[in-house]
Amino acid sequence: MRYVQLRAFHHVAVHGGFSRAAEELCLTQPAISDQVRKLEDEYDILLFNRHKKRVTPTEAGDRLLEITRRLFDNEKQALELLSEARALRAGTLRIVADSAHHLLQIMAEFRMRYPGVSISLHAGNSETVIESLHSYEADMGVLGELPVNRDYETLKLNSTSIVAFAARDFHVSTRKTLTFAQLARLPLVMREPGSRTRQKLQTAAAKAGGVTLEPAIEAEGREAVREIVASGAGIGFVSAAEFGNDNRLVRYEIEPAEGLVMDEALICLRERASSKLVRSFFEIARQRAG
Repeated sequence: MRYVQLRAFHHVAVHGGFSRAAEELCLTQPAISDQVRKLEDEYDILLFNRHKKRVTPTEAGDRLLEITRRLFDNEKQALELLSEARALRAGTLRIVADSAHHLLQIMAEFRMRYPGVSISLHAGNSETVIESLHSYEADMGVLGELPVNRDYETLKLNSTSIVAFAARDFHVSTRKTLTFAQLARLPLVMREPGSRTRQKLQTAAAKAGGVTLEPAIEAEGREAVREIVASGAGIGFVSAAEFGNDNRLVRYEIEPAEGLVMDEALICLRERASSKLVRSFFEIARQRAG
């Protein structure tokens, strides 16, 4: 088993094909195919299912991928340690957040201090954040609840209540509050099932009086929900901190409010907390949170 063979396998598995892996490694496709084939032949094991142009890991390939993810992330950490003096002059910090709102000021200050570091920010619900951290596709994330697992380093950013909102010309109520029973009779626009906002809302409604809240429209992403609601299609939900200023929308408090609090947290894998980029970002976040 050679390093180049594991590297070839890893990139084929991560990128879903030999051609894309070759592009990523600046090699030819035959060279990548040959390295993977030699690895399979040496250990008499099939690592990929090859169906025409589709390449997917076998069960053994999935298990090996779990190992190579850690292997190459450790390699990256070793490189960061050895080149720490320049880590904050030219690096990339990868973040997945269920809402970028909570990071805006932190990112601005981070960029002022370390202008050579680029930030890659992707949107995703809480499930996506956790998956991205464990697959080493993100260095840190923001999610709507403080995890209790000891695998993570966390920092609470803020706590805000969940509110409902509708288009200004969408007649809901003359009052600025809505009960779960009222909401159940209205067309609801909700995020995908992995959303913590949705989970908390539905759980609180069930506990408050056995009310079931089901979406009339399901949309992926907070901005998609906002635009659908603004068009007059129904009622949306968001944490109060993320409601913002939008003249198209009207905000409603939800009664009872028990159980409708979102604890937004900055999170990373504990094993990644010592990374220079991650540690520096957390330091700025702590200063602002404190």
